[in-house]
Parts: sequence; C-alpha cells; structure tokens
Amino acid sequence: VQLQASGGGLVQAGGSLRLSCSFSGRTFSHFDMGWFRQPPGKEREFVAHVTWSGDFADYADSVKGRFTISRDNAKNTVYLQMSSLKPEDTAVYYCAAAFGSIATTRPTRSDFDYWGQGTLVTVSS
Repeated sequence: VQLQASGGGLVQAGGSLRLSCSFSGRTFSHFDMGWFRQPPGKEREFVAHVTWSGDFADYADSVKGRFTISRDNAKNTVYLQMSSLKPEDTAVYYCAAAFGSIATTRPTRSDFDYWGQGTLVTVSS
C-alpha cells in the first residue's frame, strides 16, 4: 500500500485548507482511513477516522465541528477539510490506512497498518 498526502501549506488563522491522500496498491474500500498530526516537538495524535464505507466518522475533540473527513472510493482518495484553523493546528498531517474495520472510536496509531509521508500545515496568527 502506498499513501500520498498533499494539500498542506501556509494559511492564516480562521482560514481553510483541504488535505488529500491518494491510496494505491490494494482495494481502497477494504480499508478504514484516518488522519493524524504531529505538532512541533509533540507526539503524533489522532485527528479523524472514517470507515471503509464512509458511513461513520469520528474526530478528536480539538477538531470536532471544524474538520470533516470524507472519502471517494471511486477515486481511491480520502480528504480532510479543515476550517476555522487555529495556530495550534500547525503540524505535519499524516494519512493512515487500516485493513478491515476499526472497532473502536478515537483509534490510536497501533490500529493502522500503513502510513503516508505527511504534509505540513502551518497556521499563522
């Protein structure tokens, strides 16, 4: 499996950005997908997760109501729409894939099997 994240960049606080992650190598619809982020000097943390069908999504409390995860199984791509961005959202964002269905909400890093290379999001105040 190869994951390629894109869409990061510099944005002002209050702005929006959409990240994309393209998936290849296996059947995309067999995988739950997630986004994590790693702020400077901190541990990688969960951001959002969407089931293989796209029917269910869950979010970290810090982004709920501002971020939306979605997927297009025809395009083998998962998205993270980020709105009302804050300086504390500054981080490297990683997409991840988990074969099958993740049974828990707010999954952890160990629930995912494959990782992309990350894309940097910088939010200026």
